[in-house]
Amino acid sequence: MIFAFYHTLRSRACNSIIGKAAYRILGFSLVVLYLHSRQTCVAAPPDNAKSAQAVANLQQWLKESDAPLGKIAEQPFAAVPLAKADAATARGLLWQAHRERIRQERRQEHAQKLITDGDLRMPYDYHVFGKAPATGRSLWISLHGGGGAPPKVNDAQWENQKRLYKLDEGIYLAPRAPTDNWNLWHEPHIDRMFARLIENFIVLADVDPNRVFILGYSAGGDGVYQLAPRMADRWAAASMMAGHPNGVSLLSVRNVPFALQVGERDSAYSRNRVGREYGDKLAEMRTADPGGYEHFVNIRQGKGHWMDGEDAEALPWMAKFTRNPRPQRVVWQQTGHNQRRSYWLAVPPDQVKGDSLVIATRDGQTINLEETKNVKSLLVHVDDQMQDLDQEIRVIHGKQELFRGVVPRTITALAASLAERGDPDLMFAGMIAVEIPPGNLP
Repeated sequence: MIFAFYHTLRSRACNSIIGKAAYRILGFSLVVLYLHSRQTCVAAPPDNAKSAQAVANLQQWLKESDAPLGKIAEQPFAAVPLAKADAATARGLLWQAHRERIRQERRQEHAQKLITDGDLRMPYDYHVFGKAPATGRSLWISLHGGGGAPPKVNDAQWENQKRLYKLDEGIYLAPRAPTDNWNLWHEPHIDRMFARLIENFIVLADVDPNRVFILGYSAGGDGVYQLAPRMADRWAAASMMAGHPNGVSLLSVRNVPFALQVGERDSAYSRNRVGREYGDKLAEMRTADPGGYEHFVNIRQGKGHWMDGEDAEALPWMAKFTRNPRPQRVVWQQTGHNQRRSYWLAVPPDQVKGDSLVIATRDGQTINLEETKNVKSLLVHVDDQMQDLDQEIRVIHGKQELFRGVVPRTITALAASLAERGDPDLMFAGMIAVEIPPGNLP
Protein backbone atom coordinates (compact mmCIF):
# COMPACT_ATOMS: atom_id res chain seq x y z
CA MET A 1 0.00 0.00 0.00
CA ILE A 2 0.97 3.62 -0.52
CA PHE A 3 2.74 5.35 2.33
CA ALA A 4 3.35 9.09 2.16
CA PHE A 5 4.02 11.63 4.82
CA TYR A 6 4.83 15.29 5.16
CA HIS A 7 5.29 17.82 7.95
CA THR A 8 4.44 21.38 6.93
CA LEU A 9 6.01 23.41 9.74
CA ARG A 10 8.43 25.69 7.90
CA SER A 11 11.58 27.24 9.28
CA ARG A 12 9.99 30.71 9.30
CA ALA A 13 7.45 29.42 11.85
CA CYS A 14 9.55 26.91 13.73
CA ASN A 15 13.05 27.40 15.11
CA SER A 16 13.41 23.83 16.34
CA ILE A 17 14.10 22.15 13.03
CA ILE A 18 17.47 20.44 13.06
CA GLY A 19 17.34 18.33 9.94
CA LYS A 20 15.26 16.83 7.17
CA ALA A 21 15.23 13.62 5.20
CA ALA A 22 13.71 13.18 1.78
CA TYR A 23 11.97 9.99 0.77
CA ARG A 24 10.87 9.28 -2.76
CA ILE A 25 7.44 7.67 -2.71
CA LEU A 26 4.92 7.43 -5.54
CA GLY A 27 7.38 9.10 -7.85
CA PHE A 28 7.69 12.33 -5.88
CA SER A 29 9.67 13.57 -2.90
CA LEU A 30 8.16 14.27 0.48
CA VAL A 31 10.04 16.05 3.22
CA VAL A 32 9.97 14.96 6.84
CA LEU A 33 11.13 17.56 9.33
CA TYR A 34 12.66 16.11 12.46
CA LEU A 35 12.12 18.25 15.51
CA HIS A 36 14.67 18.75 18.28
CA SER A 37 13.68 17.38 21.67
CA ARG A 38 12.83 19.89 24.42
CA GLN A 39 12.19 22.59 21.82
CA THR A 40 8.99 24.49 21.12
CA CYS A 41 7.58 24.94 17.65
CA VAL A 42 5.35 27.98 17.36
CA ALA A 43 3.19 28.16 14.23
CA ALA A 44 1.10 31.14 13.30
CA PRO A 45 -2.68 30.63 13.18
CA PRO A 46 -3.99 29.64 9.73
CA ASP A 47 -4.64 32.55 7.41
CA ASN A 48 -8.36 32.20 6.70
CA ALA A 49 -8.15 33.64 3.19
CA LYS A 50 -5.20 31.42 2.21
CA SER A 51 -6.88 28.43 3.80
CA ALA A 52 -10.09 28.95 1.83
CA GLN A 53 -8.10 29.47 -1.37
CA ALA A 54 -6.19 26.22 -0.79
CA VAL A 55 -9.47 24.31 -0.61
CA ALA A 56 -10.71 26.04 -3.77
CA ASN A 57 -7.46 25.06 -5.49
CA LEU A 58 -7.91 21.48 -4.32
CA GLN A 59 -11.42 21.36 -5.73
CA GLN A 60 -10.17 22.65 -9.07
CA TRP A 61 -7.25 20.23 -9.13
CA LEU A 62 -9.53 17.28 -8.46
CA LYS A 63 -11.75 18.30 -11.38
CA GLU A 64 -8.88 18.69 -13.83
CA SER A 65 -6.29 16.10 -12.84
CA ASP A 66 -6.26 12.35 -13.38
CA ALA A 67 -3.10 11.99 -11.30
CA PRO A 68 -3.09 9.79 -8.17
CA LEU A 69 -4.20 11.58 -5.02
CA GLY A 70 -0.69 11.24 -3.65
CA LYS A 71 0.49 13.67 -6.34
CA ILE A 72 -1.35 16.43 -4.50
CA ALA A 73 1.75 16.81 -2.32
CA GLU A 74 3.52 18.37 -5.33
CA GLN A 75 1.03 21.22 -5.42
CA PRO A 76 1.91 24.39 -3.44
CA PHE A 77 -1.62 24.70 -2.07
CA ALA A 78 -1.31 21.30 -0.35
CA ALA A 79 1.13 22.68 2.24
CA VAL A 80 -0.99 25.70 3.24
CA PRO A 81 -2.14 25.49 6.90
CA LEU A 82 -5.91 25.03 7.00
CA ALA A 83 -8.59 26.33 9.30
CA LYS A 84 -10.60 23.62 11.03
CA ALA A 85 -13.70 24.03 8.85
CA ASP A 86 -11.61 24.07 5.68
CA ALA A 87 -9.82 20.89 6.73
CA ALA A 88 -13.21 19.19 7.14
CA THR A 89 -14.20 20.37 3.65
CA ALA A 90 -10.93 19.14 2.18
CA ARG A 91 -11.41 15.78 3.87
CA GLY A 92 -14.81 15.41 2.22
CA LEU A 93 -13.53 16.44 -1.21
CA LEU A 94 -10.64 13.97 -1.04
CA TRP A 95 -12.84 11.09 0.08
CA GLN A 96 -15.39 11.85 -2.65
CA ALA A 97 -12.63 11.87 -5.27
CA HIS A 98 -11.15 8.64 -3.91
CA ARG A 99 -14.53 6.90 -3.98
CA GLU A 100 -15.17 7.95 -7.54
CA ARG A 101 -11.78 6.69 -8.72
CA ILE A 102 -12.25 3.34 -6.99
CA ARG A 103 -15.66 3.01 -8.64
CA GLN A 104 -14.19 3.71 -12.06
CA GLU A 105 -11.02 1.66 -11.75
CA ARG A 106 -12.10 -1.39 -9.74
CA ARG A 107 -15.73 -2.02 -10.61
CA GLN A 108 -14.80 -4.91 -12.91
CA GLU A 109 -12.40 -6.37 -10.37
CA HIS A 110 -15.18 -6.33 -7.79
CA ALA A 111 -17.65 -7.91 -10.19
CA GLN A 112 -15.17 -10.70 -10.97
CA LYS A 113 -14.71 -11.40 -7.23
CA LEU A 114 -10.96 -11.53 -7.69
CA ILE A 115 -7.98 -9.77 -6.11
CA THR A 116 -4.58 -10.02 -7.83
CA ASP A 117 -1.10 -9.24 -6.58
CA GLY A 118 1.50 -9.72 -9.29
CA ASP A 119 1.05 -13.30 -10.47
CA LEU A 120 -1.02 -14.27 -7.44
CA ARG A 121 -4.80 -14.54 -7.61
CA MET A 122 -7.25 -14.57 -4.72
CA PRO A 123 -10.82 -15.37 -5.81
CA TYR A 124 -13.56 -14.99 -3.25
CA ASP A 125 -17.25 -15.58 -2.80
CA TYR A 126 -19.69 -13.85 -0.49
CA HIS A 127 -23.25 -13.86 0.78
CA VAL A 128 -25.22 -10.90 2.11
CA PHE A 129 -27.31 -11.27 5.25
CA GLY A 130 -29.92 -9.01 6.81
CA LYS A 131 -30.81 -5.38 6.31
CA ALA A 132 -28.04 -2.84 5.79
CA PRO A 133 -27.61 -0.43 8.73
CA ALA A 134 -27.57 3.30 8.04
CA THR A 135 -23.81 3.35 8.67
CA GLY A 136 -23.15 0.60 6.11
CA ARG A 137 -22.86 -3.17 6.16
CA SER A 138 -20.41 -5.16 8.22
CA LEU A 139 -17.80 -7.29 6.41
CA TRP A 140 -16.71 -10.70 7.72
CA ILE A 141 -13.59 -12.19 6.10
CA SER A 142 -13.60 -15.93 6.79
CA LEU A 143 -10.42 -17.96 6.18
CA HIS A 144 -10.51 -21.61 5.15
CA GLY A 145 -8.35 -24.42 6.46
CA GLY A 146 -5.98 -26.75 4.66
CA GLY A 147 -2.58 -25.45 3.69
CA GLY A 148 0.45 -27.55 2.81
CA ALA A 149 -1.83 -29.72 0.69
CA PRO A 150 -2.72 -30.29 -2.98
CA PRO A 151 -4.91 -27.57 -4.53
CA LYS A 152 -7.97 -29.83 -4.62
CA VAL A 153 -7.80 -30.24 -0.82
CA ASN A 154 -7.65 -26.49 -0.27
CA ASP A 155 -10.41 -25.99 -2.84
CA ALA A 156 -12.62 -28.34 -0.81
CA GLN A 157 -11.75 -26.45 2.36
CA TRP A 158 -12.74 -23.19 0.65
CA GLU A 159 -16.07 -24.64 -0.45
CA ASN A 160 -16.73 -25.71 3.14
CA GLN A 161 -15.80 -22.28 4.51
CA LYS A 162 -18.26 -20.56 2.18
CA ARG A 163 -21.19 -22.09 4.05
CA LEU A 164 -19.68 -22.61 7.48
CA TYR A 165 -21.23 -19.62 9.26
CA LYS A 166 -24.31 -17.42 8.95
CA LEU A 167 -24.88 -13.85 10.08
CA ASP A 168 -27.76 -11.79 11.34
CA GLU A 169 -26.38 -8.92 9.29
CA GLY A 170 -23.38 -8.38 7.09
CA ILE A 171 -21.37 -9.60 4.13
CA TYR A 172 -19.88 -13.02 4.80
CA LEU A 173 -16.86 -13.34 2.50
CA ALA A 174 -14.72 -16.44 2.02
CA PRO A 175 -11.53 -15.92 -0.02
CA ARG A 176 -9.56 -18.74 -1.58
CA ALA A 177 -5.91 -18.51 -0.52
CA PRO A 178 -3.59 -17.49 -3.39
CA THR A 179 -1.16 -20.33 -2.56
CA ASP A 180 -1.29 -23.84 -1.13
CA ASN A 181 1.60 -23.40 1.31
CA TRP A 182 1.30 -24.33 4.99
CA ASN A 183 1.26 -20.62 5.90
CA LEU A 184 -1.20 -19.76 3.16
CA TRP A 185 -2.92 -17.01 5.20
CA HIS A 186 0.04 -15.17 6.63
CA GLU A 187 2.47 -14.69 3.78
CA PRO A 188 3.34 -11.02 3.06
CA HIS A 189 1.07 -10.70 0.02
CA ILE A 190 -1.99 -11.42 2.17
CA ASP A 191 -1.73 -8.05 3.92
CA ARG A 192 -1.71 -6.22 0.58
CA MET A 193 -4.54 -8.28 -0.87
CA PHE A 194 -6.76 -7.92 2.18
CA ALA A 195 -6.09 -4.20 2.30
CA ARG A 196 -7.23 -3.87 -1.31
CA LEU A 197 -10.22 -6.12 -0.68
CA ILE A 198 -11.37 -4.01 2.27
CA GLU A 199 -10.80 -0.79 0.35
CA ASN A 200 -12.96 -2.12 -2.50
CA PHE A 201 -15.80 -3.22 -0.26
CA ILE A 202 -15.89 0.09 1.62
CA VAL A 203 -16.57 1.88 -1.64
CA LEU A 204 -18.28 -0.69 -3.87
CA ALA A 205 -20.41 -2.54 -1.31
CA ASP A 206 -21.12 0.24 1.18
CA VAL A 207 -19.19 -1.44 4.00
CA ASP A 208 -18.72 0.40 7.27
CA PRO A 209 -14.92 0.60 7.69
CA ASN A 210 -15.36 0.31 11.46
CA ARG A 211 -17.23 -3.01 11.14
CA VAL A 212 -14.70 -5.28 9.40
CA PHE A 213 -14.12 -8.64 11.09
CA ILE A 214 -11.72 -11.53 10.52
CA LEU A 215 -12.23 -15.17 11.45
CA GLY A 216 -10.81 -18.51 10.38
CA TYR A 217 -10.77 -22.25 11.05
CA SER A 218 -7.74 -24.56 11.33
CA ALA A 219 -5.09 -23.11 8.98
CA GLY A 220 -7.46 -20.16 8.72
CA GLY A 221 -7.18 -19.88 12.49
CA ASP A 222 -3.40 -19.83 12.09
CA GLY A 223 -3.92 -16.84 9.82
CA VAL A 224 -6.14 -15.04 12.34
CA TYR A 225 -3.48 -15.44 15.03
CA GLN A 226 -1.03 -13.68 12.68
CA LEU A 227 -3.22 -11.11 10.93
CA ALA A 228 -5.18 -9.85 13.92
CA PRO A 229 -2.10 -8.23 15.51
CA ARG A 230 -0.24 -7.15 12.40
CA MET A 231 -3.29 -5.55 10.73
CA ALA A 232 -4.88 -4.53 14.04
CA ASP A 233 -6.13 -1.13 12.89
CA ARG A 234 -8.34 -2.81 10.27
CA TRP A 235 -10.44 -5.01 12.53
CA ALA A 236 -13.50 -4.51 14.71
CA ALA A 237 -12.89 -7.98 16.22
CA ALA A 238 -11.17 -11.27 15.39
CA SER A 239 -12.00 -14.93 15.99
CA MET A 240 -9.53 -17.83 15.92
CA MET A 241 -11.00 -21.32 15.56
CA ALA A 242 -8.84 -24.47 15.90
CA GLY A 243 -5.60 -22.87 14.77
CA HIS A 244 -2.02 -22.60 16.00
CA PRO A 245 -0.22 -19.29 16.75
CA ASN A 246 3.27 -20.41 15.74
CA GLY A 247 4.73 -18.27 18.49
CA VAL A 248 3.16 -14.96 17.46
CA SER A 249 2.72 -12.23 20.10
CA LEU A 250 -0.78 -10.87 20.67
CA LEU A 251 0.38 -7.60 22.25
CA SER A 252 -0.89 -5.59 19.28
CA VAL A 253 -4.51 -6.79 19.65
CA ARG A 254 -4.95 -4.38 22.56
CA ASN A 255 -7.83 -2.71 20.69
CA VAL A 256 -9.09 -5.80 18.81
CA PRO A 257 -11.53 -7.98 20.76
CA PHE A 258 -10.20 -11.50 20.26
CA ALA A 259 -12.12 -14.78 20.40
CA LEU A 260 -10.14 -18.00 20.81
CA GLN A 261 -11.68 -21.48 20.56
CA VAL A 262 -10.10 -24.89 20.25
CA GLY A 263 -11.22 -28.43 21.01
CA GLU A 264 -10.09 -29.92 24.31
CA ARG A 265 -8.91 -33.03 22.42
CA ASP A 266 -7.30 -31.18 19.51
CA SER A 267 -3.80 -32.37 20.38
CA ALA A 268 -2.23 -32.14 16.89
CA TYR A 269 0.58 -29.57 17.04
CA SER A 270 -0.49 -29.11 20.69
CA ARG A 271 -3.30 -26.80 19.59
CA ASN A 272 -5.27 -27.51 22.77
CA ARG A 273 -2.39 -26.82 25.13
CA VAL A 274 -1.15 -23.75 23.27
CA GLY A 275 -4.69 -22.40 22.89
CA ARG A 276 -5.18 -22.64 26.65
CA GLU A 277 -1.84 -20.87 27.20
CA TYR A 278 -2.80 -18.04 24.85
CA GLY A 279 -6.18 -17.72 26.56
CA ASP A 280 -4.41 -17.36 29.90
CA LYS A 281 -2.08 -14.78 28.40
CA LEU A 282 -5.01 -12.71 27.11
CA ALA A 283 -6.51 -12.78 30.61
CA GLU A 284 -3.21 -11.59 32.08
CA MET A 285 -2.95 -8.73 29.59
CA ARG A 286 -6.56 -7.74 30.27
CA THR A 287 -5.85 -7.59 34.01
CA ALA A 288 -2.74 -5.47 33.45
CA ASP A 289 -4.51 -3.17 30.97
CA PRO A 290 -8.28 -3.23 31.76
CA GLY A 291 -9.10 -0.83 28.93
CA GLY A 292 -7.92 -3.32 26.31
CA TYR A 293 -7.56 -7.00 25.40
CA GLU A 294 -11.26 -7.81 25.39
CA HIS A 295 -11.46 -11.54 24.80
CA PHE A 296 -13.64 -14.64 24.62
CA VAL A 297 -11.96 -18.00 25.21
CA ASN A 298 -13.54 -21.45 25.12
CA ILE A 299 -11.56 -24.67 25.18
CA ARG A 300 -14.44 -26.85 23.96
CA GLN A 301 -14.89 -29.83 26.26
CA GLY A 302 -14.90 -33.21 24.57
CA LYS A 303 -14.22 -31.74 21.12
CA GLY A 304 -11.38 -32.53 18.78
CA HIS A 305 -10.26 -30.50 15.80
CA TRP A 306 -13.86 -30.23 14.59
CA MET A 307 -16.05 -28.42 17.12
CA ASP A 308 -19.39 -29.44 15.58
CA GLY A 309 -20.35 -25.86 14.79
CA GLU A 310 -20.32 -24.79 18.44
CA ASP A 311 -17.59 -22.28 17.61
CA ALA A 312 -20.23 -20.18 15.81
CA GLU A 313 -20.95 -18.80 19.28
CA ALA A 314 -18.14 -16.34 18.68
CA LEU A 315 -19.93 -14.49 15.86
CA PRO A 316 -22.67 -12.77 17.88
CA TRP A 317 -20.01 -11.93 20.48
CA MET A 318 -17.87 -10.30 17.79
CA ALA A 319 -20.85 -8.43 16.34
CA LYS A 320 -21.13 -6.39 19.55
CA PHE A 321 -17.94 -4.51 18.72
CA THR A 322 -17.08 -1.59 16.47
CA ARG A 323 -13.55 -0.50 15.65
CA ASN A 324 -12.22 2.66 17.27
CA PRO A 325 -9.84 4.06 14.62
CA ARG A 326 -8.37 6.56 17.09
CA PRO A 327 -7.95 4.63 20.35
CA GLN A 328 -6.56 6.38 23.41
CA ARG A 329 -3.81 3.78 23.73
CA VAL A 330 -1.95 1.91 21.00
CA VAL A 331 0.33 -1.08 21.52
CA TRP A 332 2.22 -1.73 18.30
CA GLN A 333 4.66 -4.62 18.13
CA GLN A 334 5.94 -5.71 14.74
CA THR A 335 5.14 -9.38 14.13
CA GLY A 336 5.58 -11.42 10.97
CA HIS A 337 5.25 -9.19 7.91
CA ASN A 338 6.13 -5.72 9.18
CA GLN A 339 3.85 -2.71 8.79
CA ARG A 340 4.58 0.99 8.33
CA ARG A 341 1.64 2.19 10.36
CA SER A 342 -0.81 1.22 13.09
CA TYR A 343 -3.74 3.50 13.96
CA TRP A 344 -2.20 6.98 14.50
CA LEU A 345 1.42 5.82 14.72
CA ALA A 346 3.84 5.24 11.85
CA VAL A 347 7.52 4.96 11.05
CA PRO A 348 9.46 6.19 8.00
CA PRO A 349 9.63 3.56 5.23
CA ASP A 350 13.33 2.89 5.68
CA GLN A 351 12.91 2.27 9.41
CA VAL A 352 10.36 -0.54 9.36
CA LYS A 353 11.95 -3.20 11.56
CA GLY A 354 10.97 -6.51 13.05
CA ASP A 355 10.83 -6.87 16.81
CA SER A 356 10.11 -3.17 17.27
CA LEU A 357 7.64 -1.94 19.86
CA VAL A 358 5.81 1.30 20.55
CA ILE A 359 3.31 1.80 23.35
CA ALA A 360 1.69 5.24 23.16
CA THR A 361 -1.16 6.93 24.98
CA ARG A 362 -2.91 10.19 24.20
CA ASP A 363 -4.45 12.27 26.96
CA GLY A 364 -5.94 15.52 25.72
CA GLN A 365 -3.17 17.54 24.10
CA THR A 366 -0.39 15.24 25.35
CA ILE A 367 0.88 12.13 23.61
CA ASN A 368 3.00 9.92 25.84
CA LEU A 369 5.37 7.42 24.27
CA GLU A 370 5.38 5.05 27.23
CA GLU A 371 7.73 2.50 25.76
CA THR A 372 9.79 2.14 22.60
CA LYS A 373 12.09 -0.58 21.36
CA ASN A 374 14.09 -0.74 18.14
CA VAL A 375 12.54 2.53 16.94
CA LYS A 376 14.66 5.49 15.88
CA SER A 377 12.06 7.89 14.45
CA LEU A 378 8.32 7.96 14.93
CA LEU A 379 5.56 9.70 13.02
CA VAL A 380 2.52 10.66 15.08
CA HIS A 381 -0.67 11.42 13.14
CA VAL A 382 -3.01 13.95 14.73
CA ASP A 383 -6.50 15.15 13.93
CA ASP A 384 -9.24 17.38 15.31
CA GLN A 385 -11.15 14.25 16.29
CA MET A 386 -8.26 13.49 18.65
CA GLN A 387 -6.95 16.88 19.80
CA ASP A 388 -7.58 20.59 19.32
CA LEU A 389 -5.15 21.37 16.50
CA ASP A 390 -5.47 25.10 17.16
CA GLN A 391 -3.70 24.53 20.49
CA GLU A 392 -0.26 23.21 21.37
CA ILE A 393 0.35 19.49 21.34
CA ARG A 394 3.08 17.82 23.37
CA VAL A 395 4.86 14.56 22.67
CA ILE A 396 6.75 13.19 25.65
CA HIS A 397 8.95 10.14 26.18
CA GLY A 398 9.21 9.44 29.86
CA LYS A 399 10.26 12.76 31.40
CA GLN A 400 11.66 14.08 28.13
CA GLU A 401 9.64 16.39 25.90
CA LEU A 402 10.23 15.55 22.25
CA PHE A 403 7.85 18.09 20.75
CA ARG A 404 5.68 20.99 21.77
CA GLY A 405 3.82 23.12 19.27
CA VAL A 406 0.81 23.80 17.11
CA VAL A 407 0.57 21.28 14.28
CA PRO A 408 -0.89 22.67 11.06
CA ARG A 409 -3.67 20.91 9.20
CA THR A 410 -2.74 20.34 5.57
CA ILE A 411 -4.21 18.81 2.45
CA THR A 412 -0.98 16.85 2.08
CA ALA A 413 -1.46 15.07 5.40
CA LEU A 414 -5.08 14.25 4.60
CA ALA A 415 -4.31 13.00 1.09
CA ALA A 416 -1.29 10.94 2.18
CA SER A 417 -3.14 9.14 4.97
CA LEU A 418 -6.07 8.44 2.63
CA ALA A 419 -3.78 7.17 -0.14
CA GLU A 420 -2.10 4.79 2.28
CA ARG A 421 -5.19 3.20 3.78
CA GLY A 422 -8.20 4.02 1.56
CA ASP A 423 -10.16 4.39 4.78
CA PRO A 424 -12.13 7.58 5.55
CA ASP A 425 -11.77 7.06 9.30
CA LEU A 426 -7.98 6.69 9.13
CA MET A 427 -7.43 10.09 7.52
CA PHE A 428 -5.42 12.55 9.60
CA ALA A 429 -5.03 16.29 9.12
CA GLY A 430 -1.55 16.69 10.63
CA MET A 431 1.62 14.83 11.55
CA ILE A 432 4.47 15.20 14.03
CA ALA A 433 7.86 13.63 13.39
CA VAL A 434 10.02 12.93 16.44
CA GLU A 435 13.34 11.27 17.08
CA ILE A 436 13.45 8.73 19.89
CA PRO A 437 16.27 9.38 22.39
CA PRO A 438 19.30 7.16 21.56
CA GLY A 439 19.21 5.45 24.94
CA ASN A 440 16.06 3.65 23.79
CA LEU A 441 17.69 2.08 20.74
CA PRO A 442 19.04 -1.49 20.83
